[in-house]
Amino acid sequence: MLPNREPVPLLVIGTGASGCAAALAAAQAGLEVALVTKPRDASQSNTAYAQGGIIARGVDDSPELLARDILAAGDGLCDPDAVEVLAREGPPLVEEMLVRRLEVPFSRNSHGELDYTQEAAHSTRRIIHSDDATGAAIEVKLVEAVKANPLVKVITNCTAVDLITVPHHSTDPLDIYLDTTCLGAYFLDNAAGRVGPIFAHHTVLATGGLGQIYLHTTNPSVARGDGLAMASRAGAQILNAEYVQFHPTALYHRDADRFLISESVRGEGARLRTRQGAFFMEAYHPLGDLAPRDVVARAIHEEMLKNHDEYVLLDLSDLQVDPRERFPTIYTTCLRFGIDITREPIPVVPAAHYFCGGVKVDLWGHTDVRRLYAVGEVSCTGLHGANRLASTSLVEGLLWGARAGKQVAGEFTAVDSALFSHVAAWQDVGLTEESDPALVIQDWMTIKSTMWNYAGIVRSARRLDRAFADLSYLNHRIEQFYRETKLTDNLVGLRNGLQAALIVADAARRNPHTRGCHYRVD
Repeated sequence: MLPNREPVPLLVIGTGASGCAAALAAAQAGLEVALVTKPRDASQSNTAYAQGGIIARGVDDSPELLARDILAAGDGLCDPDAVEVLAREGPPLVEEMLVRRLEVPFSRNSHGELDYTQEAAHSTRRIIHSDDATGAAIEVKLVEAVKANPLVKVITNCTAVDLITVPHHSTDPLDIYLDTTCLGAYFLDNAAGRVGPIFAHHTVLATGGLGQIYLHTTNPSVARGDGLAMASRAGAQILNAEYVQFHPTALYHRDADRFLISESVRGEGARLRTRQGAFFMEAYHPLGDLAPRDVVARAIHEEMLKNHDEYVLLDLSDLQVDPRERFPTIYTTCLRFGIDITREPIPVVPAAHYFCGGVKVDLWGHTDVRRLYAVGEVSCTGLHGANRLASTSLVEGLLWGARAGKQVAGEFTAVDSALFSHVAAWQDVGLTEESDPALVIQDWMTIKSTMWNYAGIVRSARRLDRAFADLSYLNHRIEQFYRETKLTDNLVGLRNGLQAALIVADAARRNPHTRGCHYRVD
């Protein structure tokens, strides 16, 4: 149920790690928060699907060592200031907030100490985990915390349609002289089928990624680029959109979605080989199977093309742990599809996994739209550069969410109430055409196939030009469809997904240089 037109001090859109952290930080500073999410269950987010772990401070670790690893993975494009902030503040926040305050059930060794593991491109064991379902364990505790806080109102089953900005949504012609300012967002109440505003003095976007614009992805269905598209329409600057990270190892099975096989499996000794039995990663990188993700994904892609195979194999015969105990989620999921990982390798393929670019923000989450913040995967802090270091996403979302929440509370000022009265009501009178599911499904398949084939792991000018042209043509049809049809969550997602795909394809075609996970064969 949407609230009335009375503005809330802070609106947070998204209930993953970054959104919950922002809401908690603001509420702890005394600010009332409306925390809104698209699914019926507030715990359904990208965070809940994260398997491997989150960066803490390992025994032989230091901020300087962590910073070096992040910079190396980012291939020369990381913002040094963002890296320094995360390396210094991230691990202590994980310890204070997740381990001590929220008591997330992280895995421990026989001595009762936190169990640290290692992942690709990390120079030491610094990853803590909850078996192989770390994100879900963190998400449960964060959602419990926001629901228990009396200053946070959690609103579910509401889809963000558009950010409300002046002068764009203003009925007062003199507002054109104002700087672009966010005043909340229009939401579709999915239960009631109606659209209304949630006005806010400050707004935080925490809407996650965009994996669903690709044919193969490890992301859940909610990750369709909504926040990126909304921010772009509002005039926010988008940065590094060409850098989409493909996870090297997703389960390949005709009856399964591309279920993520955590990088921690290779961190514990598993190795990649072809179906013919040849181990191949040493030929592509000195770190072998623990090379950065973009290198591993391209190596698998190359071996599949070379051998005319649809997948490669992840060989667990040298695993240093019992997979049933260390990776129970992976073990049970694979077993459900007839694969016993204690006896046989896992068939894997690369899949779209993480968006390294996003809405440009500073060290506190400010965008260049007044009163609008962005945190988590929808944002671009500059931390990841051209390629994300494994297990940095959860700590980045947690840290920038907390920083943004504190910043909003610390610098809070109320919007002139007259501005809210200038905002136009949502216009949908006379719309009678129902959304046709067949059209939505077909358009989504066009987007996904186009992005996978032309703007995927390996790119060229010809492919990217074709992607942009085909998506631009489709955009005209979908915009017309959107303006003539009664609004549904599926239609909102289709429009946003297409616009997110256009942003990625355009950024990729404009950047002729291979760097990190943007790989140009030309």
